[in-house]
Amino acid sequence: MQRDQLADFLRRRREAIRPAEVGLADGPRRRTAGLRREEVAMLAGMSVDYVVRLEQGRSSQPSTQLLGALARALRFSDDERDHLFHLAGHRPPPADGVARLARAGLLRMLDLLGDTPALVLSDLGEVLAQNRAAVLLTGDHTAFSGDRRYAVYRWFTDPATRAVHPPEEREYHGRQIVADLRAAAGRRSGDPTVTGLVEQLQAASADFRRLWAEHEVAVRRVDRKTIVHPRVGRLLMDCETLVTPDQGQQLLVLTPADAEARERLELLRVVGIEEFPTGTTGASVR
Repeated sequence: MQRDQLADFLRRRREAIRPAEVGLADGPRRRTAGLRREEVAMLAGMSVDYVVRLEQGRSSQPSTQLLGALARALRFSDDERDHLFHLAGHRPPPADGVARLARAGLLRMLDLLGDTPALVLSDLGEVLAQNRAAVLLTGDHTAFSGDRRYAVYRWFTDPATRAVHPPEEREYHGRQIVADLRAAAGRRSGDPTVTGLVEQLQAASADFRRLWAEHEVAVRRVDRKTIVHPRVGRLLMDCETLVTPDQGQQLLVLTPADAEARERLELLRVVGIEEFPTGTTGASVR
């Protein structure tokens, strides 16, 4: 671990970022260049004291999870993220892995979308980042581990995930998720992560086995779904998916499909976060 170099790199990158780039107001009383340490701590979900110790070269070796949070908070490019991992004495995450960090450009788009719910996903449906509007609408999908990171796995193994969508849409939704996974599996032939996920799903769900055997293939780019929110009720949402050139990550943007959904989304922004019922993992985002 190169503590002094790590400290210098983090401090300089913090000072180089304007608050507006991460969705924060740039008030008239701001004297600090770039972000404040408290703002970095808030964005990364860690203590201010730890951020201070990192920048002063007094910290213990940060974990890969903590480094990932810092890279997201500071909107690092892939090269900057890899450099951060090297300075901290860790191997960077693989460029073609499914557990990648959201790309810096996609994170900036999340910030720019403001009150429009949006998420960054891997090609296997793992949520890599969400803006606040998406958390309000669908719940927080970034804290799952293991196979539960993938929306397709939760859909076929957790009834609470399906319950957030009306019964009449569930067959169609499940079919679309499987078709999208089939397309990803074709692009990533021989990838043990994809192979293992499919095997786990085949063992766990008869519905998945039935749909997988039909060999439907379709990348989801435009969709419409109903989300049943515990606080504001049903919202009919249009879903637009923008895919990176290598098809490794996606930006999913959700907009109200009618006036009623628009009004309920506005209400949701006012009332704030409401816990989903016990056992519910939030609305599916794929």
